Amino acid sequence: MRMTPQDWARLFVLSVLWGGSFFFVAVAVKELPPLTVVTLRTGIAALTLMVILRFRREPWPVAKGTIAAFFIMGLLNNLAPFSLLFWAQTMIPSGLASILNATTPIFSIIVAHFLLADERMAANKAVGILFGFLGVVVLLGGDLLTGASLASLGMLACLGAALAYGFAGVYGRRFKAMDLTATQVAFGQLVATTIMMVPIVSVMDRPWNLPMPGLAVIASVLALAIVSTALAYVLFFRILASAGAVNVALVTLLVPVSAILLGTVILQEELAGRHYVGMSLIAIGLLAIDGRTIDLLRGKGSGRP
Repeated sequence: MRMTPQDWARLFVLSVLWGGSFFFVAVAVKELPPLTVVTLRTGIAALTLMVILRFRREPWPVAKGTIAAFFIMGLLNNLAPFSLLFWAQTMIPSGLASILNATTPIFSIIVAHFLLADERMAANKAVGILFGFLGVVVLLGGDLLTGASLASLGMLACLGAALAYGFAGVYGRRFKAMDLTATQVAFGQLVATTIMMVPIVSVMDRPWNLPMPGLAVIASVLALAIVSTALAYVLFFRILASAGAVNVALVTLLVPVSAILLGTVILQEELAGRHYVGMSLIAIGLLAIDGRTIDLLRGKGSGRP
């Protein structure tokens, strides 16, 4: 599918919304435990999507067979990656977390290769994976060789989140056969995640004993849930419907840019030179996986228009 100017505009807005999520998390975890932030994010986002479903006159997705799928998807796509990413951001800059999260398509390809018969490894994907992992090695630097510091553990947690997203992408394909709208799927998995998180947070964090957070933290949590989760989901599936999965995947290249800008300008975060080198290698890998850059170069080389 060809991208229209409207699609590019939506893609840019989506990258800002998702890039902003790393900024909002960085602010929120300064005063709230990561698991509490996860629960607030999914719970408030679910309530927001419930209003959207009501406005669109779409029923709640409670048909037989969907409930178990929502809980599994909620575990893979929300509970595990959100918890790992939020915990990681108590130790590493938000920009670095966003760069590591950009490896999600790389893990998705690896998982799909082994679990899906119609998603086998291609040459461009293998090249992309190689560059992606070179980028990860550069990002980790010598931290793992000199010992498991908190920063290196935070980076490994981000990679674990990307792996969870990879499994979620493969598992999520089953929703196509359930005759559900994108908003219904997003709502169902967020409700399931919140149900799973409530007992965990009750035992681990005891949020009723936590001091009242400041206005900046409250605003960040609301923005994280409503803007960077609920509305971002709606926009994502809008782009998916009009431009296709290949085009919407380009957002992965743009998210770290906005996340780094927000973290640097507002939070005064600083990234090392190797972090930018690692990000560049990952970006090259993602472009190779996308394939269109290679096709363009081949077209120019052979004299095709």
